[in-house]
Amino acid sequence: MRVGVPREIKPDEYRVGLTPTAVREYVSHGHPVIVEKGAGVGAGYPDSAYTKAGASIAPDAEAVFAGAELIVKVKEPQAVEWARLTDKHILFTYLHLAPDPAQAEGLLASGCAAIAYETVTDSAGGLPLLAPMSEVAGRIAVFSAGETLLKHNGGMGLLLSGVPGVPPARIVVLGGGVVGMNAARMAAGLGAEVVIVERSIPRMRELDNMFQGRILTRYSTQDAVDEEILKADVVIGAVLTAGASAPKMIRKDDLKRMKPGSVLVDVSIDQGGCFETSRPTTHADPTYTVDGVVHYCVANMPGAAPRTSSEALVHATLSFGLALANHGLDALKKDKHLAKGLNVLKGQVTHPAVAEALGKPFVDAYGAWK
Repeated sequence: MRVGVPREIKPDEYRVGLTPTAVREYVSHGHPVIVEKGAGVGAGYPDSAYTKAGASIAPDAEAVFAGAELIVKVKEPQAVEWARLTDKHILFTYLHLAPDPAQAEGLLASGCAAIAYETVTDSAGGLPLLAPMSEVAGRIAVFSAGETLLKHNGGMGLLLSGVPGVPPARIVVLGGGVVGMNAARMAAGLGAEVVIVERSIPRMRELDNMFQGRILTRYSTQDAVDEEILKADVVIGAVLTAGASAPKMIRKDDLKRMKPGSVLVDVSIDQGGCFETSRPTTHADPTYTVDGVVHYCVANMPGAAPRTSSEALVHATLSFGLALANHGLDALKKDKHLAKGLNVLKGQVTHPAVAEALGKPFVDAYGAWK
Protein backbone atom coordinates (compact mmCIF):
# COMPACT_ATOMS: atom_id res chain seq x y z
CA MET A 1 0.00 0.00 0.00
CA ARG A 2 1.27 3.48 -0.84
CA VAL A 3 1.73 5.52 2.34
CA GLY A 4 1.65 9.33 2.38
CA VAL A 5 2.97 11.76 4.98
CA PRO A 6 1.88 15.37 4.38
CA ARG A 7 3.36 18.32 6.22
CA GLU A 8 1.21 19.45 9.13
CA ILE A 9 -0.43 22.81 8.41
CA LYS A 10 -2.20 23.62 11.67
CA PRO A 11 -0.64 26.78 13.19
CA ASP A 12 2.48 26.15 15.29
CA GLU A 13 2.38 22.41 14.57
CA TYR A 14 5.82 20.95 13.92
CA ARG A 15 5.22 17.24 14.59
CA VAL A 16 5.30 14.76 11.74
CA GLY A 17 3.26 11.60 11.17
CA LEU A 18 6.23 9.34 10.48
CA THR A 19 9.87 9.68 11.48
CA PRO A 20 12.61 8.37 9.16
CA THR A 21 12.94 5.32 11.40
CA ALA A 22 9.24 4.54 10.90
CA VAL A 23 9.53 5.10 7.15
CA ARG A 24 12.26 2.48 7.01
CA GLU A 25 9.91 0.00 8.72
CA TYR A 26 7.15 0.61 6.18
CA VAL A 27 9.56 0.33 3.27
CA SER A 28 11.03 -2.90 4.64
CA HIS A 29 7.51 -4.34 4.61
CA GLY A 30 7.16 -3.47 0.93
CA HIS A 31 5.14 -0.26 1.22
CA PRO A 32 6.29 2.78 -0.80
CA VAL A 33 6.27 5.98 1.30
CA ILE A 34 5.75 9.48 -0.06
CA VAL A 35 6.75 12.35 2.22
CA GLU A 36 5.93 15.98 1.48
CA LYS A 37 8.95 18.20 1.11
CA GLY A 38 9.87 19.70 4.49
CA ALA A 39 7.33 17.61 6.43
CA GLY A 40 9.82 16.62 9.12
CA VAL A 41 12.02 19.70 9.27
CA GLY A 42 10.20 21.21 12.25
CA ALA A 43 10.83 18.05 14.27
CA GLY A 44 14.49 17.90 13.23
CA TYR A 45 14.23 15.45 10.32
CA PRO A 46 15.54 16.81 6.98
CA ASP A 47 14.31 15.46 3.67
CA SER A 48 17.64 13.69 3.22
CA ALA A 49 16.90 11.52 6.27
CA TYR A 50 13.68 10.38 4.64
CA THR A 51 15.27 9.59 1.29
CA LYS A 52 17.98 7.63 3.09
CA ALA A 53 15.21 5.64 4.81
CA GLY A 54 13.70 4.81 1.41
CA ALA A 55 10.96 7.43 1.00
CA SER A 56 10.32 9.56 -2.06
CA ILE A 57 9.89 13.30 -1.55
CA ALA A 58 6.81 14.95 -3.04
CA PRO A 59 6.85 18.66 -3.90
CA ASP A 60 3.55 19.43 -2.19
CA ALA A 61 0.63 18.00 -0.23
CA GLU A 62 -1.50 17.60 -3.35
CA ALA A 63 1.04 15.13 -4.73
CA VAL A 64 1.07 13.19 -1.44
CA PHE A 65 -2.72 12.80 -1.34
CA ALA A 66 -2.89 11.95 -5.05
CA GLY A 67 -0.18 9.31 -4.81
CA ALA A 68 -1.00 7.60 -1.50
CA GLU A 69 -3.75 5.33 -0.20
CA LEU A 70 -2.90 5.43 3.52
CA ILE A 71 -2.44 8.99 4.84
CA VAL A 72 -0.59 9.15 8.17
CA LYS A 73 -0.78 12.47 10.01
CA VAL A 74 -0.67 13.93 13.49
CA LYS A 75 -3.43 16.54 13.76
CA GLU A 76 -6.93 16.55 12.36
CA PRO A 77 -7.14 17.46 8.66
CA GLN A 78 -7.81 21.07 7.83
CA ALA A 79 -10.38 22.22 5.27
CA VAL A 80 -7.95 22.21 2.36
CA GLU A 81 -7.02 18.63 3.24
CA TRP A 82 -10.64 17.40 3.39
CA ALA A 83 -10.95 18.38 -0.25
CA ARG A 84 -8.01 16.13 -1.16
CA LEU A 85 -9.42 13.02 0.48
CA THR A 86 -11.41 10.52 -1.57
CA ASP A 87 -13.01 7.14 -1.07
CA LYS A 88 -9.68 5.49 -1.92
CA HIS A 89 -8.03 6.90 1.21
CA ILE A 90 -7.54 5.54 4.70
CA LEU A 91 -6.77 8.46 7.02
CA PHE A 92 -4.88 7.59 10.21
CA THR A 93 -4.47 10.52 12.61
CA TYR A 94 -5.98 12.34 15.58
CA LEU A 95 -9.48 13.51 14.65
CA HIS A 96 -11.35 14.77 17.77
CA LEU A 97 -14.58 14.94 15.80
CA ALA A 98 -17.07 15.43 18.64
CA PRO A 99 -16.58 19.21 18.96
CA ASP A 100 -15.78 19.72 15.26
CA PRO A 101 -18.86 19.19 13.06
CA ALA A 102 -17.27 21.02 10.13
CA GLN A 103 -14.42 18.52 9.97
CA ALA A 104 -16.86 15.65 10.38
CA GLU A 105 -18.92 16.86 7.43
CA GLY A 106 -15.78 17.21 5.34
CA LEU A 107 -14.69 13.65 6.08
CA LEU A 108 -18.17 12.26 5.51
CA ALA A 109 -18.38 14.00 2.14
CA SER A 110 -14.99 12.64 1.08
CA GLY A 111 -16.03 9.00 1.41
CA CYS A 112 -12.73 8.13 3.10
CA ALA A 113 -12.13 5.73 5.97
CA ALA A 114 -10.99 7.87 8.91
CA ILE A 115 -9.35 6.13 11.86
CA ALA A 116 -8.76 8.24 14.97
CA TYR A 117 -5.76 7.63 17.18
CA GLU A 118 -7.72 8.81 20.20
CA THR A 119 -10.36 6.05 20.06
CA VAL A 120 -8.12 3.03 19.38
CA THR A 121 -8.21 0.87 22.51
CA ASP A 122 -6.13 -1.87 24.12
CA SER A 123 -6.92 -5.04 26.05
CA ALA A 124 -6.88 -3.15 29.35
CA GLY A 125 -9.44 -0.61 28.15
CA GLY A 126 -6.81 2.09 27.72
CA LEU A 127 -6.18 4.43 24.81
CA PRO A 128 -2.64 3.50 23.70
CA LEU A 129 -2.34 6.02 20.86
CA LEU A 130 -3.59 8.88 22.97
CA ALA A 131 -1.36 8.01 25.92
CA PRO A 132 2.02 9.25 24.60
CA MET A 133 0.65 12.69 23.72
CA SER A 134 -1.24 12.77 27.01
CA GLU A 135 2.05 12.16 28.79
CA VAL A 136 3.68 15.05 26.93
CA ALA A 137 0.67 17.36 27.34
CA GLY A 138 0.37 16.66 31.07
CA ARG A 139 4.00 17.61 31.63
CA ILE A 140 3.90 20.65 29.36
CA ALA A 141 0.72 21.81 31.12
CA VAL A 142 2.68 22.34 34.33
CA PHE A 143 5.50 24.25 32.60
CA SER A 144 2.90 26.39 30.85
CA ALA A 145 1.01 27.00 34.09
CA GLY A 146 4.19 28.08 35.85
CA GLU A 147 5.01 30.52 33.08
CA THR A 148 1.45 31.87 32.93
CA LEU A 149 1.39 32.48 36.70
CA LEU A 150 4.15 35.07 36.30
CA LYS A 151 2.96 38.66 36.49
CA HIS A 152 4.14 39.75 33.05
CA ASN A 153 2.03 36.95 31.54
CA GLY A 154 -1.13 38.03 33.33
CA GLY A 155 -0.88 35.73 36.33
CA MET A 156 -0.85 36.64 39.99
CA GLY A 157 2.94 36.77 40.15
CA LEU A 158 3.39 33.48 41.99
CA LEU A 159 6.38 31.16 41.67
CA LEU A 160 5.13 27.62 41.17
CA SER A 161 7.67 26.07 43.52
CA GLY A 162 7.72 28.76 46.19
CA VAL A 163 10.94 29.44 48.10
CA PRO A 164 11.96 28.74 51.71
CA GLY A 165 9.49 30.54 53.94
CA VAL A 166 7.01 31.19 51.11
CA PRO A 167 4.50 28.46 50.19
CA PRO A 168 4.35 27.04 46.67
CA ALA A 169 1.42 27.22 44.30
CA ARG A 170 -1.57 24.95 44.85
CA ILE A 171 -2.34 23.00 41.69
CA VAL A 172 -5.66 21.21 41.32
CA VAL A 173 -5.77 18.55 38.62
CA LEU A 174 -9.21 17.52 37.42
CA GLY A 175 -8.87 13.91 36.31
CA GLY A 176 -6.36 11.28 37.35
CA GLY A 177 -5.77 9.57 34.01
CA VAL A 178 -2.59 9.74 31.94
CA VAL A 179 -2.66 13.52 31.57
CA GLY A 180 -3.52 14.12 35.21
CA MET A 181 -0.94 11.70 36.54
CA ASN A 182 1.83 13.23 34.43
CA ALA A 183 0.80 16.75 35.39
CA ALA A 184 0.79 15.78 39.07
CA ARG A 185 4.17 14.09 38.75
CA MET A 186 5.72 17.17 37.18
CA ALA A 187 4.06 19.61 39.58
CA ALA A 188 5.02 17.61 42.66
CA GLY A 189 8.57 17.30 41.37
CA LEU A 190 8.77 21.09 41.14
CA GLY A 191 7.60 21.43 44.71
CA ALA A 192 4.01 22.53 44.15
CA GLU A 193 1.13 21.48 46.39
CA VAL A 194 -0.97 19.10 44.30
CA VAL A 195 -4.55 17.84 44.55
CA ILE A 196 -6.04 15.35 42.08
CA VAL A 197 -9.81 15.23 41.80
CA GLU A 198 -10.85 11.83 40.42
CA ARG A 199 -14.00 9.72 40.39
CA SER A 200 -12.45 6.24 40.19
CA ILE A 201 -11.64 4.93 43.66
CA PRO A 202 -9.28 2.21 42.33
CA ARG A 203 -7.45 4.88 40.35
CA MET A 204 -7.13 7.06 43.46
CA ARG A 205 -5.60 4.10 45.29
CA GLU A 206 -3.10 3.68 42.44
CA LEU A 207 -2.20 7.36 42.56
CA ASP A 208 -1.86 7.31 46.33
CA ASN A 209 0.50 4.34 46.14
CA MET A 210 2.40 5.90 43.26
CA PHE A 211 3.02 9.23 44.98
CA GLN A 212 3.40 7.88 48.51
CA GLY A 213 1.45 10.71 50.10
CA ARG A 214 3.19 13.45 48.12
CA ILE A 215 -0.14 14.54 46.62
CA LEU A 216 -3.74 14.67 47.87
CA THR A 217 -6.63 12.89 46.16
CA ARG A 218 -10.30 13.82 46.38
CA TYR A 219 -13.32 11.97 45.09
CA SER A 220 -14.89 14.00 42.30
CA THR A 221 -18.19 15.58 43.26
CA GLN A 222 -19.46 19.04 42.40
CA ASP A 223 -18.88 20.07 46.03
CA ALA A 224 -15.28 18.87 45.85
CA VAL A 225 -14.65 20.78 42.62
CA ASP A 226 -16.31 23.92 44.01
CA GLU A 227 -14.17 23.82 47.15
CA GLU A 228 -10.89 23.08 45.39
CA ILE A 229 -11.10 25.73 42.69
CA LEU A 230 -11.50 28.42 45.35
CA LYS A 231 -8.18 27.42 46.89
CA ALA A 232 -6.38 26.77 43.60
CA ASP A 233 -3.70 28.92 42.05
CA VAL A 234 -3.77 26.65 38.98
CA VAL A 235 -6.45 24.26 37.73
CA ILE A 236 -5.42 21.73 35.08
CA GLY A 237 -8.36 20.22 33.21
CA ALA A 238 -7.52 16.63 32.29
CA VAL A 239 -10.87 14.89 31.88
CA LEU A 240 -11.71 12.71 28.92
CA THR A 241 -14.57 10.65 27.55
CA ALA A 242 -13.25 8.71 24.55
CA GLY A 243 -14.69 10.07 21.32
CA ALA A 244 -17.15 12.39 23.08
CA SER A 245 -17.07 16.05 24.07
CA ALA A 246 -15.37 16.74 27.40
CA PRO A 247 -17.73 17.45 30.33
CA LYS A 248 -17.76 21.05 31.60
CA MET A 249 -16.20 20.95 35.06
CA ILE A 250 -16.01 24.72 35.70
CA ARG A 251 -18.75 27.15 34.66
CA LYS A 252 -18.37 30.84 33.87
CA ASP A 253 -20.05 31.85 37.13
CA ASP A 254 -17.37 29.93 39.04
CA LEU A 255 -14.63 32.24 37.78
CA LYS A 256 -15.83 35.17 39.86
CA ARG A 257 -15.14 33.15 43.01
CA MET A 258 -11.63 32.09 42.03
CA LYS A 259 -8.42 33.92 42.90
CA PRO A 260 -7.66 36.88 40.62
CA GLY A 261 -4.70 35.97 38.43
CA SER A 262 -5.22 32.23 38.89
CA VAL A 263 -4.70 30.03 35.84
CA LEU A 264 -6.84 27.48 34.03
CA VAL A 265 -4.99 25.07 31.73
CA ASP A 266 -7.40 23.09 29.57
CA VAL A 267 -5.69 19.97 28.24
CA SER A 268 -9.12 18.69 27.14
CA ILE A 269 -9.50 21.51 24.61
CA ASP A 270 -9.17 19.14 21.63
CA GLN A 271 -12.40 17.52 22.78
CA GLY A 272 -14.17 20.83 23.26
CA GLY A 273 -12.65 21.81 26.60
CA CYS A 274 -13.68 21.03 30.17
CA PHE A 275 -14.19 24.66 31.21
CA GLU A 276 -17.24 26.52 29.95
CA THR A 277 -15.15 29.56 29.02
CA SER A 278 -12.49 27.60 27.10
CA ARG A 279 -11.75 28.29 23.46
CA PRO A 280 -8.77 27.02 21.45
CA THR A 281 -5.62 29.13 21.44
CA THR A 282 -2.21 28.75 19.79
CA HIS A 283 1.38 28.65 20.95
CA ALA A 284 1.85 32.09 19.38
CA ASP A 285 -1.07 33.55 21.35
CA PRO A 286 -1.71 31.04 24.15
CA THR A 287 -3.76 32.89 26.77
CA TYR A 288 -6.73 35.14 27.38
CA THR A 289 -8.45 36.33 30.56
CA VAL A 290 -12.07 35.98 31.65
CA ASP A 291 -13.24 37.54 34.93
CA GLY A 292 -9.67 37.85 36.15
CA VAL A 293 -8.78 34.19 35.51
CA VAL A 294 -6.12 33.49 32.87
CA HIS A 295 -6.98 30.69 30.41
CA TYR A 296 -4.30 28.62 28.65
CA CYS A 297 -6.09 26.52 26.01
CA VAL A 298 -3.50 25.63 23.36
CA ALA A 299 -5.03 22.92 21.20
CA ASN A 300 -1.76 21.17 20.34
CA MET A 301 0.37 21.41 23.48
CA PRO A 302 2.68 18.51 22.48
CA GLY A 303 3.52 20.43 19.30
CA ALA A 304 5.83 22.58 21.42
CA ALA A 305 8.16 19.57 21.74
CA PRO A 306 7.90 18.14 18.22
CA ARG A 307 10.98 15.91 18.34
CA THR A 308 9.98 14.17 21.55
CA SER A 309 6.31 14.07 20.58
CA SER A 310 6.86 12.72 17.06
CA GLU A 311 9.08 9.89 18.27
CA ALA A 312 6.73 8.97 21.13
CA LEU A 313 3.70 9.03 18.84
CA VAL A 314 5.33 6.91 16.16
CA HIS A 315 6.39 4.31 18.71
CA ALA A 316 2.72 3.92 19.66
CA THR A 317 1.16 4.05 16.19
CA LEU A 318 3.67 2.07 14.13
CA SER A 319 2.30 -1.45 14.63
CA PHE A 320 -1.26 -0.29 13.91
CA GLY A 321 -0.18 1.65 10.83
CA LEU A 322 1.73 -1.33 9.49
CA ALA A 323 -1.33 -3.51 10.01
CA LEU A 324 -3.38 -1.08 7.92
CA ALA A 325 -0.72 -0.97 5.23
CA ASN A 326 -0.43 -4.77 5.18
CA HIS A 327 -4.14 -5.63 5.24
CA GLY A 328 -6.11 -2.46 4.44
CA LEU A 329 -9.46 -2.25 6.21
CA ASP A 330 -9.32 -6.00 6.81
CA ALA A 331 -6.90 -5.09 9.61
CA LEU A 332 -9.90 -3.77 11.54
CA LYS A 333 -11.63 -7.14 11.26
CA LYS A 334 -8.50 -8.81 12.61
CA ASP A 335 -8.09 -6.38 15.54
CA LYS A 336 -11.14 -5.25 17.49
CA HIS A 337 -9.07 -2.60 19.29
CA LEU A 338 -7.97 -0.99 16.04
CA ALA A 339 -11.59 -1.23 14.85
CA LYS A 340 -12.60 1.05 17.74
CA GLY A 341 -10.55 3.74 16.01
CA LEU A 342 -12.79 3.82 12.95
CA ASN A 343 -14.85 7.02 13.18
CA VAL A 344 -15.97 7.55 9.59
CA LEU A 345 -16.42 5.18 6.64
CA LYS A 346 -18.15 5.65 3.29
CA GLY A 347 -20.02 8.73 4.48
CA GLN A 348 -21.20 7.13 7.72
CA VAL A 349 -20.25 7.76 11.36
CA THR A 350 -18.99 4.49 12.81
CA HIS A 351 -18.18 5.38 16.42
CA PRO A 352 -21.12 5.60 18.85
CA ALA A 353 -19.79 8.43 21.03
CA VAL A 354 -18.91 10.51 17.98
CA ALA A 355 -22.32 9.89 16.44
CA GLU A 356 -24.08 10.91 19.64
CA ALA A 357 -22.00 14.08 20.00
CA LEU A 358 -22.65 15.10 16.39
CA GLY A 359 -26.31 14.09 16.33
CA LYS A 360 -25.64 11.63 13.50
CA PRO A 361 -26.87 8.06 13.09
CA PHE A 362 -24.39 5.43 14.23
CA VAL A 363 -23.54 2.66 11.77
CA ASP A 364 -21.85 -0.48 13.06
CA ALA A 365 -18.29 -0.55 11.76
CA TYR A 366 -18.36 -4.14 10.60
CA GLY A 367 -21.57 -3.66 8.65
CA ALA A 368 -20.44 -0.40 7.08
CA TRP A 369 -17.93 -1.82 4.61
CA LYS A 370 -19.72 -5.05 3.64
